[in-house]
Amino acid sequence: MYDYREPWKIKVSSAVNAILNDAGIDGVIEPDQVIAENPPNPEMGDIGFPMFAYAKLLRKGPPQIAQMTAEKLAKIIVEEKSGAKVQAQGPYLNVSLDRALEAKAVLSQKFSAEKILAGKKIMVEFSSPNTNKPLHLGHLRNDVLGESVSRILSACGADVRKVCIINDRGIHICKSMLAYAEHGQGKTPQSEGVKSDRFVGDWYVCFSRELKAEVDELVKSGVNKDDAETQAPLMKKAQELLRKWEAGDGETIELWKKMNSWAIDGMKETYKRTGVSFDKYYFESETYMLGKDEVLKGLEKGIFFRQEDGAVAVDLSGEKLDKKILLRSDGTSIYITQDFGTAINRHKDWPFDKMIYVVGSEQQYHFKVLFILLEKLGFEWAKNLYHLSYGMVNLPEGKMKSREGTVVDADDLIDSLRDMALAEIREKEREGEVGDPQKVAEKIAIAALHYFLLQPSPVKDMLFDPNESLSFNGNTGPYLQYMGARISSMLRKAGEEGAEKDIAPKEADFSLLVSDSEWDLIKSLAAYSSAVREAAENLDPSQITAYLYELSKAFSRFYHDCPILNAGDPALSKARLELSRAVMFVLKDAFHLICIPFLEVM
Repeated sequence: MYDYREPWKIKVSSAVNAILNDAGIDGVIEPDQVIAENPPNPEMGDIGFPMFAYAKLLRKGPPQIAQMTAEKLAKIIVEEKSGAKVQAQGPYLNVSLDRALEAKAVLSQKFSAEKILAGKKIMVEFSSPNTNKPLHLGHLRNDVLGESVSRILSACGADVRKVCIINDRGIHICKSMLAYAEHGQGKTPQSEGVKSDRFVGDWYVCFSRELKAEVDELVKSGVNKDDAETQAPLMKKAQELLRKWEAGDGETIELWKKMNSWAIDGMKETYKRTGVSFDKYYFESETYMLGKDEVLKGLEKGIFFRQEDGAVAVDLSGEKLDKKILLRSDGTSIYITQDFGTAINRHKDWPFDKMIYVVGSEQQYHFKVLFILLEKLGFEWAKNLYHLSYGMVNLPEGKMKSREGTVVDADDLIDSLRDMALAEIREKEREGEVGDPQKVAEKIAIAALHYFLLQPSPVKDMLFDPNESLSFNGNTGPYLQYMGARISSMLRKAGEEGAEKDIAPKEADFSLLVSDSEWDLIKSLAAYSSAVREAAENLDPSQITAYLYELSKAFSRFYHDCPILNAGDPALSKARLELSRAVMFVLKDAFHLICIPFLEVM
């Protein structure tokens, strides 16, 4: 994809190298070492090149280097007859481009990402739900981050494999199983008219409520809270259920299969609704034994050691980390044990060049330990494991807690956003224009949700405000959708009026697009490839959300300043239509990367 800055980075590097050569100084400045910036004031030019980096090498002040570089480049410009202008302004070399020439170069190309990751196999794990509760707001941030990063990497040429680990075993699963076994009385999601994953989650809340009551009683009798939680009869029953499961008890396994299937079926409905998909599901129940085997191998090799209570542990003081338990004294696995088996199994299935774990920032220590231990066990590919850590997401009301039933169910949140969008459509009396108001409202809801969740850098904690996310003004998903719908409407109108038939698209004269608003929009389009590349390199979709907002603002100024269908000149009208079409193409492409539906009518 054409980027007007790249040829000038080559020219500037050549000029600086010529200055070095004239001074008899060894050293070569490569084009990718040249920094290109946007001048703060458009009157200063289109590209600014700071000269600070060369001051030490040349033993001259940056303003003097800028002047010398400008003189070198002036000769090249005359030879090329490019129409560009260069001038030194303090420590900067500023370039003013030939707008007509650059407009034609930018708009005569296909807008697509650079294939910087061609040939790379990248596995991305995200979502990682537990089968004791439905997906909630926290999962939604994880899901859209994982899905968006996967799409961005794929757009940059990588062979991407999206995977999901289903946490379908462990004490947390046994808690909902126990509550259902004691109180369920044969009820099913169908009999209760409840979405199946929500049905399972309600039993987890039931267990937590009863456990709290038992713990409170023990605390009243003088037992400290930590001991009370382990001594509570209900917790002992859950631990026994876990032991029965690991021993293969038939009745326990049947109950586990039934409740897991309810949970997973419900989650898959939510994935489909939000546009999230996976190439493969892994299940902890199928991999945790592999992890135990690896721990025992490490024990035999002396990498790990057995404690007096029988637990297997590792001393990580040499890595400035703590001691870590890998198998409990009763022989049962913990999370990190299971993660050994899962990682090993994945690499056997699909030998990746890189593996990205999309998991919340509270698990940073866990992944440090996991990656170190896999390397200690002799797996070279462990060096290519990466934890994409992201911050917590909460509501203005405060932190959510699954066990207390205060989490925001994913489907409930989307339903609420959809209903709010539908009310807006009805208030503006747009039902007839949008076609199916319910479907359009759903797509607006998904755009509002995904854009809001991706807008901050992943590392930041955030508050999700439903009302703010749904605004049709400002930096929101619905605002961007509205821009796309506005362009679609204009192109339809142009087709109806025959304006597009005056000149064939390939014959549009883009050299006519020289006004400030047109030029700003063209420069914004030219920056798309760089935005996608930076998002891929940093694993950060917020680079694209920021780009989209700037592009939309640039289009809004262009739309306000430049008549399109009524330009007065068919050739100019055609050029502006094709500029608008290019914006629509980029919007569609970028929307896909950040999981936002494109709407032709709103």
